[in-house]
Amino acid sequence: MLELSSVSHVYPNGTHALDDVTLTIPKGMFGLLGPNGAGKSTLMRTIATLQAPTQGTIRFGDIDVLAEPDRLRRTLGYLPQDFGVYPRVSAYQMLDHMAVLKGVNNAGERKAMVEHLLNQTNLWNVRGKAIAGFSGGMRQRFGIAQALIGQPELIIVDEPTAGLDPEERNRFLNLLAGIGENVVVILSTHIVDDVADLCPRMAVLAGGKLRLEGAPHDLIARTQGRVWQKTVPHTQLAEMQAQYEVISHRFFAGDIVVHVLSDNQPEGFAPVSGGLEDVYFATLAENRRAPATQAA
Repeated sequence: MLELSSVSHVYPNGTHALDDVTLTIPKGMFGLLGPNGAGKSTLMRTIATLQAPTQGTIRFGDIDVLAEPDRLRRTLGYLPQDFGVYPRVSAYQMLDHMAVLKGVNNAGERKAMVEHLLNQTNLWNVRGKAIAGFSGGMRQRFGIAQALIGQPELIIVDEPTAGLDPEERNRFLNLLAGIGENVVVILSTHIVDDVADLCPRMAVLAGGKLRLEGAPHDLIARTQGRVWQKTVPHTQLAEMQAQYEVISHRFFAGDIVVHVLSDNQPEGFAPVSGGLEDVYFATLAENRRAPATQAA
């Protein structure tokens, strides 16, 4: 279990990237959902011991992460949003090299591990190909392969499906789902469907603060009977936003489908069964409204 208590981080320019984040993450897939700039990558780098928070504590089992970063690194698998590799080195050679760096010194054990990871990530047939020639999806699967070296107990993946086509995204998510339930896997993303598809528990981070936490099904249940939909000409969007709490809108056949949050059914609106996307957008709307309320 990973436990964060009152974790904050302020950059030298005064930016509050994290603000008093307290969170308990059990074994299994955990989704950390938030828009770009929410503080997700800062939190992932902090957990991965790549930077120290301004304040707070982090524990993973019996490891004090801030006081014993080397202990955490020995059981950590990390796929950052952007990761560099030697472009002219083959996938097999690179994994073998990284396994040495991770402390797998026995040649036979290392060979078996590398071959297993290449098969697990469906890269065996391109094991001799230079990583520079990999597609985006292949690079991400290689990233997971290197993150799994040494059978880590804590795995962090930061925005892993951004930019992938639907087929590669599906292949990558299936790979994540197969990692197992006996380790802590944190999926940090701004893509709602990734969390909805994989994660039995989740949290929403926005503006550096933890805004929402729980099981997706429970969070969706809270919006039942409160989300309404109406299709209007795109010229009426501003009017809708002025009159209602619009949580999302999208174009459809030239018009705009508007979702609003209301305890009572607005005139002309139809009920929506709701989903995690509505929960997410409603949370972001509340976050945007909070500073305005405080200023008033």
